[in-house]
Amino acid sequence: MKTIFTFLLFFLALQSYAQTEISGKITDEQGIAIPGANIYLEGTYDGASSDENGNFTFSTSETGTKIIVVSFLSFETFKKGIDIANFKNQTIKLRESVNTLDAVIVTAGTFEAGDKARVSVLKPLDIVTTAGAAGDIIGALNTLPGTQTVGESGRLFVRGGEADETQTFVDGLRVAQPYGATAQNLPTRGRFSPFLFNGVSFSTGGYSAEFGEALSSVLTLNTIDEPIQEQTDISLMTVGLGIGNTQKWNKNSLTFNAAYINLEPYQKLVPQAVDWNKPYQSLAGELVYRYQFKNGLLKVYGAFEVAQLDINEEDINQPEKVRFDLRNDNFYGNASYKGTFGDNWSLHTGVSYGLGLNKIGINSNQLENDENALHLKMKVGKKITERIKITAGADYFVTDFDEKFTEFQGQSFNVGYQNSIAAAYAESDIFFSKKLAMKIGARASQNSLLDEFRLSPRASFAYKISKNGQFSFAYGDFVQTPRADYIKYSNDFESEKASHYILNFQHNKDGRLFRAEAYFKKYDDLVKFDTNIAQFNSDFTNEGSGFAKGIDIFWRDNKTFKNTEYWVSYSYIDTERDYLNFPSQVTPSFVADHTLSIVTKHWIEDWKSQIGFTYIVNSGRPYNNPNELEFMNGKTKAFQNLSFNWAYLLSQQKILYFSVSNIIGTDNVFGYQYANSPDMNGQFQRRAIGQPADRFFFVGFFWTISENKKTNQLENL
Repeated sequence: MKTIFTFLLFFLALQSYAQTEISGKITDEQGIAIPGANIYLEGTYDGASSDENGNFTFSTSETGTKIIVVSFLSFETFKKGIDIANFKNQTIKLRESVNTLDAVIVTAGTFEAGDKARVSVLKPLDIVTTAGAAGDIIGALNTLPGTQTVGESGRLFVRGGEADETQTFVDGLRVAQPYGATAQNLPTRGRFSPFLFNGVSFSTGGYSAEFGEALSSVLTLNTIDEPIQEQTDISLMTVGLGIGNTQKWNKNSLTFNAAYINLEPYQKLVPQAVDWNKPYQSLAGELVYRYQFKNGLLKVYGAFEVAQLDINEEDINQPEKVRFDLRNDNFYGNASYKGTFGDNWSLHTGVSYGLGLNKIGINSNQLENDENALHLKMKVGKKITERIKITAGADYFVTDFDEKFTEFQGQSFNVGYQNSIAAAYAESDIFFSKKLAMKIGARASQNSLLDEFRLSPRASFAYKISKNGQFSFAYGDFVQTPRADYIKYSNDFESEKASHYILNFQHNKDGRLFRAEAYFKKYDDLVKFDTNIAQFNSDFTNEGSGFAKGIDIFWRDNKTFKNTEYWVSYSYIDTERDYLNFPSQVTPSFVADHTLSIVTKHWIEDWKSQIGFTYIVNSGRPYNNPNELEFMNGKTKAFQNLSFNWAYLLSQQKILYFSVSNIIGTDNVFGYQYANSPDMNGQFQRRAIGQPADRFFFVGFFWTISENKKTNQLENL
């Protein structure tokens, strides 16, 4: 009996140490062997690595069903339940990971700049070192293809769309009043200083379902998440003064800057083609506060500007100049949170508020208006698998606009509107492989003022044809509420509509980037009216339409020439619209058929200097000459502007900066104002709309104070 018992124990011991062999081969989806892959049974130490032919073999004492795991760099981890006893000579195919740096990304219609951008067409430094941009974000973007140079405006016009068809967002939250105060035919600037931003995404069309109320373009600005160090920046300029400071403590950081601008001393030195009573003055400031939570980041952004000017404007229809004085008070603030929760869900939520107050004197008449704009946002996202990510969100916009016009006799007129837009959207990013990706989604919105519901589909695709080259395609429907100039008089409107079709090719290798993009836009339901200007007794309709089609080319190179980088942009556009009070469908006055921009920057080590040139030329813009029978038959001469800048390092933290626009002094004409009635000879007289000055000179001294003694403001010039 004892012998039998001993035998049974021995038999069981043998069984417990019995080994089963597992074998197979690791390949990619094309059947090519993968050497060095790691193979093991989950929860055990049993495993092996594949040899040079992809083969592997190892033994295990495990039995039954277990999970086999296979991993290899740049491939998705493979997991599958197997029967230990029967897993021999099996082939396991690994799928390429879509999260690698060389995976395909959708680029149709989108230019990105920033530390987090996969492919930066512009860097943050470019926003402020581009000659002629004068530190203005919009000025730098106007050197990119797809934009129009509209010198009497200074705003962003994109692919046949007017400036108000571009929406601006800060940290994902809408800015209702993105431009500074100005008078008619005098260029303005964007309200935001590049100092606080490290990421810019400029979409010329086909953008995500996350964004609405924009027919042509979306500009998103992202504030710095975490400043590198504490520092103070001081600016002394020919046009004013500036100061900035950054503080960090524990999980908090605070950055602010303030600027006082007064053009009166400058304009006394440099002759102007403008009759100023009081040149432009402004006091502005911005602030960003950040708090780092365990799973997210809270940012609070605020900006204010108080500006005024007083000017005597020429008017061909008035015997004397018209006095125009303006006081503009503006505030914009937002609070946003980005983080994660639950099972790898992402969350982006926030609120923004904008207030714009204008007090305008037109001779003895007074015009006052105020706009309150609110935006509430929530967006969530989750990576369902390595190849599928979903995003969904909701927006709520509220706008309250009031305007009062008072004649010098005391009679007054009031107009205005209130509108709320509730929107929801959903979209999915799908990666079929490292070479093929798709984004598909839709945005639904309900407009209370117009009493309408709109559903706007969006889709984009990208296919990688080589390691460095890819094609992208984007399509989308976009709607926008008619501008305040119209809906303050009537709410009998529909949303204006545009459909975008974009085909893009991009090649990026060794510091050289080439982009070519063809597009077609179709406009429907544009606003029309039957008077010279939109007014309370105009007959408004949504019967307008139009199209825009063209080709944009972009080339950037920072490798060919030592210490030199440059980019070249070319745009061709064919566009026509039948809108406003147009009698027929024609090319609008803000569009030039051909536009070329060349930007160069060069660092001279011996001089401790960076110099830059920007040359912009376009083929001229149409205008309507009532002395001719055909509508909008005139065309201005070609526009040219050659600008130069020079930053000289007096020491590591002190910079002397000089810039001049339009070096060659080209007398650019943007259009003409014609008299409303003919003279005694039956001719309509006109006056040219041109530049306020032939050139703009700027000199500044910039001083940075920081602990490391190395940081300077070269990136902010």
